[in-house]
Amino acid sequence: MEQIFSTFPLVFFFLFFIYSTPTLSQSPAPAPGPPGPPDIIAILQKARQYTTFIRLLKTTQVADQLNTQLSKSNQGLTIFAPTDAAFTSLKPGTLNSLTDQQKVELIQFHVVSLFFSISQFQTASNPLRTQVGNDEQFPLNVTATGNQVNITTDMVNATVANTVYTDNLLAVYQVDKVLLPHGLFVPPPPAPAPVKPEKQATSNSSPSDDTARVDTSGGIHLSQHAIRAMSSLIFVLAAFCF
Repeated sequence: MEQIFSTFPLVFFFLFFIYSTPTLSQSPAPAPGPPGPPDIIAILQKARQYTTFIRLLKTTQVADQLNTQLSKSNQGLTIFAPTDAAFTSLKPGTLNSLTDQQKVELIQFHVVSLFFSISQFQTASNPLRTQVGNDEQFPLNVTATGNQVNITTDMVNATVANTVYTDNLLAVYQVDKVLLPHGLFVPPPPAPAPVKPEKQATSNSSPSDDTARVDTSGGIHLSQHAIRAMSSLIFVLAAFCF
């Protein structure tokens, strides 16, 4: 018992030293910044089965344009993403027959510069304005009944099969067919032939009054001076003969 009381001052001093020692202040961890805009390629890669669509987004550089648009605009985007199976069902050689500009237009035709949720498709105004523009040659119409959304062009009837990604800024929907418009395959009008300027006849020297001029009909035109000279000569000859 005495031994316990003898060690009590030491324990008390040790505890007093620990609690009285100032602790080093630690700065709070910085709060995380707001999340950046979604990356379209990363979203499609995570969802898989969009290899061809991803390749076209990259080679046409449309993916960079869309990501930049998402970071600067608050209107959002809606993307209709065809699966690899949808591209496989195309007529062989369809993609290879397109020029680089036509491939850009094909991808832009799958993008609407507004955010649409599934329910908002029911009140959408047709035709939807895609990023390729020109609604007459590139018409895109949507009809929705409940969660069933159908998309029609002047060549294809497609269905929204699944929601790949959605937030308040970007919506990516899986479609079972590649959206093809007739305008994509219309050849550009031929360039007008250059108009050649008409050649104008020029002459460095003008005929004198003493020379005869020949017209295109083969006739000979004499100058007035030559006519007077010939008249005088005829008069002299006539006087000499008589």
